[in-house]
Amino acid sequence: MTAVAQTRFGLVGSGWRSLFFLRLARLLPDRLRVTGVVTRTGQRGDEVTAEWGVPTFRSTADLLAHERPDFVIVSVPWAVTPEATRELVTAGVPVLAETPPAPDLDGLRSLWSDVGASGLVQVAEQYLLMPGHAARLELVRAGVIGEPTSVQISSTHLYHAVSLIRGLLGVGYDPAEVSARAFVAPLADPLSPDGWSGDDAPRQLSTTLATIDFGGRMGLYDFTDNQWWNPLRARRLTIRGSLGEIVDDQVVRLVDPTTPVESPLVRRQTGVDLNLEGRDLKHISFDGRVVYRNPFVGSGLSDDDLAVADIVARTGAWAREEAAAPYPLAEACQDHLLSLAIEESVRTGRPVVTAEEAWAG
Repeated sequence: MTAVAQTRFGLVGSGWRSLFFLRLARLLPDRLRVTGVVTRTGQRGDEVTAEWGVPTFRSTADLLAHERPDFVIVSVPWAVTPEATRELVTAGVPVLAETPPAPDLDGLRSLWSDVGASGLVQVAEQYLLMPGHAARLELVRAGVIGEPTSVQISSTHLYHAVSLIRGLLGVGYDPAEVSARAFVAPLADPLSPDGWSGDDAPRQLSTTLATIDFGGRMGLYDFTDNQWWNPLRARRLTIRGSLGEIVDDQVVRLVDPTTPVESPLVRRQTGVDLNLEGRDLKHISFDGRVVYRNPFVGSGLSDDDLAVADIVARTGAWAREEAAAPYPLAEACQDHLLSLAIEESVRTGRPVVTAEEAWAG
C-alpha cells in the first residue's frame, strides 16, 4: 500500500470551529498535524496548549517562523476572515478559509479583488465530500439518471445547501433568479449543541423555502431553524434527471424504453450487531460497484468528520502540488452570493436576480 503524506497545517483562531480541526488531527496523527495555533491572548494560548498539546502564537508571522506548514486554516469570526486571509496571501501562504469567506456581497467582491488572482485560497466547504453526497455525486457524474435537472434539499442551510445544489446540478457562475419566503410554525426543539434541554414545549420556528432558477435547471431549498440538531425534522435530498432520480439512498432510472429499474445505495457499515470489525464506514456501493470509499478507513469517524478531514487532506495535497484544488474561493463566493440572495428575497418579498460577478471569469 502506498504511504499517504502527512498534511501539516496551521490554525488562525481558537474558537469552537477550530476545535474540529484540532480534534481530527489528534484522531488522525499519521495523516494530519497542527504546526501551531494563533490566539489573541497568551492566556487562551496556554489553554489551547494544555488541552491539545500544540504550540500557540500571537501572530501569523510567528506561526510561520516556527514551522512552515503546507497551508493555514483561517477559522475566525466572519468579519475577521477576509483580513486574516489577505494577510496570509500577502505572505505567499496557501489558505483554507472557513465558510463563508466574507460576510456580505461587498466583502466577497473586495476579497476577490484582493486575493482572487493569487490562486492561493481554498474554502472549507465539505458537504460534497460527505460519504452519502459523494456517492450521489458519483452517480450523477456517471450519467446514471441522465442529465441532472433539479435538486430538492431539506438538510443544511444557505451556502452549504447551495454548494450541494450547484455541485449536483453542475452549474457554474451564470445569473440565477431566487424566490424565497419564510413561514413560522410551532415545533418542539429539544436538542442543540449544548445538549438536551429537557423542554418539549413547541416554539415558534421559521422555515425558509426558496427556488433557485438557473435557467433550465432548478434548486429547491427547504430549511427549518436548528434543523441540523432537531431530531423531529428529517433530512431529505432528491436529485432529478432526464432518465430517473435519486431520492436519498434510492435510485430509479430507465435502462431501456420500457424498463425502469430501482437500486439502493448500500453502506458497508461495520460494528453493527455481531460484526466485530469495529464501528466504521468502509464504503458505499451501487449495483455491486463501489461509488465511495472511506479515505480514513479504520478511524470510526462520523460522516461529517470524514468530510472535514477529507477537505483538509485534499487541501494539503493541493498545497504540495500533488492534487487539484478541492474548493476554490470562486466556488464559495458563488455559493454565498446565492445564499445572500435567498435572505434578501425573504426580507423584501420579491425575487432576486444575481449578476455575473468578477470571480466568474
